[in-house]
Amino acid sequence: MIALSFAEIAAVTGGDLRVAGTDTAQTVADGVVDTDSRNMRAGGIFVAKPGAETDGHRFVGAAVEAGAVLAIVEHVVDAPVSQIVVPDAVAALGALARAVVAKVRAAGDLKIVGITGSNGKTTTKNLLHRVLQEEGETVAPINSYNNEVGAPVTMLRVTESTRYLVSEFGAAGPGSIAHLAGLVEPDVAVVLMVGLAHAGGFGGIEATAKAKAELIAAARPGGTAILNADDPRVWAMREIAHDRGMNVIGFGQGADAEVRASGIQVAADGTRATITVAGESFPLHLQVLGAHHISNALAAIAAARVLGVPAEVAIARIETVEVAERWRMQPMGSDRVRIINDAYNASPDSMAAALRTLAQITGPDERTVAVLGAMSELGDSAGEEHDRIGLLAVRLNIRRIVVVGPEARRLYLAAVGEGSWDSEAVHLPDQEAAFEYLRTELRDGDRVLVKSSNSVGLRHLGDRLGELFS
Repeated sequence: MIALSFAEIAAVTGGDLRVAGTDTAQTVADGVVDTDSRNMRAGGIFVAKPGAETDGHRFVGAAVEAGAVLAIVEHVVDAPVSQIVVPDAVAALGALARAVVAKVRAAGDLKIVGITGSNGKTTTKNLLHRVLQEEGETVAPINSYNNEVGAPVTMLRVTESTRYLVSEFGAAGPGSIAHLAGLVEPDVAVVLMVGLAHAGGFGGIEATAKAKAELIAAARPGGTAILNADDPRVWAMREIAHDRGMNVIGFGQGADAEVRASGIQVAADGTRATITVAGESFPLHLQVLGAHHISNALAAIAAARVLGVPAEVAIARIETVEVAERWRMQPMGSDRVRIINDAYNASPDSMAAALRTLAQITGPDERTVAVLGAMSELGDSAGEEHDRIGLLAVRLNIRRIVVVGPEARRLYLAAVGEGSWDSEAVHLPDQEAAFEYLRTELRDGDRVLVKSSNSVGLRHLGDRLGELFS
């Protein structure tokens, strides 16, 4: 973080400063800002966030031992550190992020990109980060730091020398993207897609679309909206962008896409396509598995181009990315038994895309195996969507369908009902049972997809299988 005095931090957070020891109101903090005491370093600010399972106030002492010089708290803690007492620690974190980014922006040439969408945010963020980091200092989220805590923590990593801030915005509910994006007012706003991910928390897909459109409404007037022209709900957001005087760039495969992909071919070593930008065409070999990631690459190329990076340069840098993120279409195992661990998140769209990729990259003498867990946060559509994935797996001729956990039983029943009989589909109660089954069932030539929502935890099963067959 940029250097700020305790008095300045108290002012922007609306808190009551209580100095300790030899500190004064003019003492400066310039280290990391975080809610996790384990991430503290010298000069850092620890934000004591109350939580459902634990309370950050319990860890103020540990944060001080790790180097924190200031704590933002909701009540005074008995610890040898200066403290700013605020009504709401998370709100104070956001207020501090807003002030720091505004100060850096006013003093220099900081450009901010905001990314949202039901799927693909983290992959797009990582591809764009790879492109921009060679242009200048670039701050981007670690993992999926895209909520009311993770997004501000990322924003607070900017310094006077930061040239680009790439922010990823997830939606906990209506208004959450508006709040997070409003902290920084992105110059470039990217909306990837509207799907059923987390639709249960919004009341349906149309409400989800309104939530994603909050990014465009919160972006800087006169900036640029980069929209998926193949998704009608996203493409309709161009009206909001036009009302705000924003330039609109479409990406996709259709005629409305200014940044367009054609000739997509999926193979075990990645996905190839021809990328056309402003009438010029370039070949792309994306090492990240799956045709669905071509759309994410297009969004990154479009955003980079707005920021002055030529398309051919962006493509060359994107081609060096081997894995988008841990547990996202991550190749593991060996040529003998290849594991694709894609169990960090799952929605109906991403589940279907991953199954299609598995079918596309498996040769005629190899066997497809799908290890599937539940998709969470689908609300009233959960049963129907699990049925749909079970049917799709059979219609894609996935040879072994291994369904894990009671919440995914409907997926198994749908597969059986569609014709996956004679042990082609099995239902197992938990990860341990699945591991024991798979360690003897898998054989040379198998191509295995492990896919579930994060809460199910099948990513750990994927790690175990990857190690077993490495």
